[in-house]
Amino acid sequence: MNKKNHEEFMKRAIALSRKASIEEKTGGVFGAVIVKDGKIIAEGYNQVLKHNDPTWHAEMHAIREACKKLGKPHLEGCDLYTSAECCPMCLSAAYWAHIDHIYYAATTHDALKYGNFADVDILEEIRKEPSERKISFTEIMRPQAVEVWKEFAEMPNKAFY
Repeated sequence: MNKKNHEEFMKRAIALSRKASIEEKTGGVFGAVIVKDGKIIAEGYNQVLKHNDPTWHAEMHAIREACKKLGKPHLEGCDLYTSAECCPMCLSAAYWAHIDHIYYAATTHDALKYGNFADVDILEEIRKEPSERKISFTEIMRPQAVEVWKEFAEMPNKAFY
C-alpha cells in the first residue's frame, strides 16, 4: 500500500474523531477504521457519552463492525487506523481480534495533554501486582471455578476462538 492510501485511511479516522468530539459530542477525540485488501470495511468513533458505555471507544466500535461484516471473531489480514494511540482496552481488543497492523496519529501523551485522557495511568495500573492496584482484587471460590475449567479441558468438541 502506498503513502497516499495510508493518509486517506488516517484522514477518515481523524474525521471520525472530529465527528465524535466536536460535531456530535458523543465522546472523546477518537475515530478508527478497519481496512482489508485496501478498502475500509468498518468504521467507529467514540460514543461513550451517547450510550453511557465506557467501552464504546472508536477502535472497539470498528472492531465489532468489522467482525460482524466478516462473520468471524478474528480480523487477520486487516489493519486498524486510529486517530490516537490505543488505550489498554482497545489495544487488547486488537490483539484478541488478530489485527495485523495498527497505524495511529496522536499519542497517549497528546490525549493526556489536550484532553486529560489518562490512558498512561491505566497502563501503569495494569503493570502492578493485583494487590497494589487502585481497584481491589480478592480471589474467592477458585476450586469451584477450576472445576468448570477442568470440565472444559476434557470436552472433545469445545469451542475455541
